[in-house]
Amino acid sequence: MNMKKRNYTYHPKFNLLLEYIYILLGSATVAIGFNLFLLPNRIASGGVSGISTILDATLGLEPAYVQWAFNIPLFIAGVILLGKQFGFKTLIGTIFLPFVVFLTRDWEPATMDPLLGSLFGGICIGLGLGVVFRGKASTGGTDLAAQIIHKYTGLSLGTCVALIDGLIVLSAAFVFDIERGLYALVGLYVTSKTIDIVQIGWGRSKMTMIITTKQEEVQHAILNEIDRGVTRLSAHGGFTNNERPVLMCVVDQTEFTKLKQLVRSIDPNAFVTVTDASEVLGEGFKRV
Repeated sequence: MNMKKRNYTYHPKFNLLLEYIYILLGSATVAIGFNLFLLPNRIASGGVSGISTILDATLGLEPAYVQWAFNIPLFIAGVILLGKQFGFKTLIGTIFLPFVVFLTRDWEPATMDPLLGSLFGGICIGLGLGVVFRGKASTGGTDLAAQIIHKYTGLSLGTCVALIDGLIVLSAAFVFDIERGLYALVGLYVTSKTIDIVQIGWGRSKMTMIITTKQEEVQHAILNEIDRGVTRLSAHGGFTNNERPVLMCVVDQTEFTKLKQLVRSIDPNAFVTVTDASEVLGEGFKRV
């Protein structure tokens, strides 16, 4: 029975509206996580928010004002030095995030335990940034500074980000104590992992490469018993120089055990390699 595939393509204006909602929602999440977890526990886990935490503790400066004071000039410098690709959406994130920090500045802290603050603060920051990234924007700040340094020094972007965040964490360790600096590192790590989860999701797939003398039987079994596609790659043995086609198949993690058992039952001598596939787009998996 043939069924028509549903068309999930939305109107461009709806997609644009959704992106703006992502930016506002994500920026608000970052701001609330900052005020509830990071600021009260003096966790300066990188970025302009980390700088504002340090200046709040040392000079008593309002964090929202500090963030505006850094974000807006950095955005202008980014537009001048890197081009106009940041656009209006990044400007919204740059302005709206400190605005929510200002609005929620009097909220009661969720915890005064620095470890819990770094963990849950890192989750909130990562969740918010991941949502903003889904809106095809950023919240500006030190990310723009890292891109400027990257352009004019030749250092990799990852190195530039690590240098800036590292300096902020070191400053926090000097201003507060080494323990707070270590908590800031915990927050940074949790933030990066949370962003990955938001961007990629919890699901993990397995990509298998199968070398077997019974290609037809294995291919037929995968197609019919697991209902997954198979790609046959042309290859030659390094020792014999004989043609040895390789079967490539991507399966969901829950299907992997069945695939192993299936290949073993057909050819116990098959050579199988397995790697994690963080994200798979296409028929049978996520839509593009």
